[in-house]
Amino acid sequence: MYLRFHKDVSIPAGKVILQGELIIPLKAKAIIIFSHGSGSSRFSKRNQVVAQYLHERNFGTLLFDLLTEEEDRDYANRFDIDILTKRLAGATEWLEKLPAAYDCRIGFFGASTGAASALKAAAFLPHISAVVSRGGRPDLAMHDLPKVEAPTLFIVGSLDHTVLEMNKEAFRHLHCEKKLEVVEGATHLFEEPGKMKIVSELAANWFQKYLIPATIEN
Repeated sequence: MYLRFHKDVSIPAGKVILQGELIIPLKAKAIIIFSHGSGSSRFSKRNQVVAQYLHERNFGTLLFDLLTEEEDRDYANRFDIDILTKRLAGATEWLEKLPAAYDCRIGFFGASTGAASALKAAAFLPHISAVVSRGGRPDLAMHDLPKVEAPTLFIVGSLDHTVLEMNKEAFRHLHCEKKLEVVEGATHLFEEPGKMKIVSELAANWFQKYLIPATIEN
């Protein structure tokens, strides 16, 4: 796979600098920004799996730490959705100014609590073209869900009972194009064999549908 851009990046966020990794395939027309869940970082194995699959489908990815190491030591920061949302919005603005990302549409992929910040940010960033939530906590952004205009996909494991009910309730508050996919036999972390591949395929197909303009045949 030929790459247009592949570097570790430093993203300014107020008084701190956030570390990340940006990969953009040569033919990419869209970039997916990942919003990690509590306690996770850009090195999240599950999100790395999704990112690698997206690269194979010619999507760029930005995985970055929403908190510094020092900030992450304060457990409360992991659930401060307002801070995480500001960091995600700031990283989006930073990416849009990068020459390598020129003319690329942007989508969000949120996991666990990171899904709340992705949805909250999407509610105030109308140019975000698609959102995918994996095992997410959209209930933490309930007040802002009706404002989300980007097509939104919830992916939840059938055995993740409590989170599934939270997603069903949040789903009713979305007024955008939306879908809830329940992965049979999967728990919260989708650790069962083959389940993360299903997540990756569902996410890639959603982004393909809403981020990549269809080719019109003459």
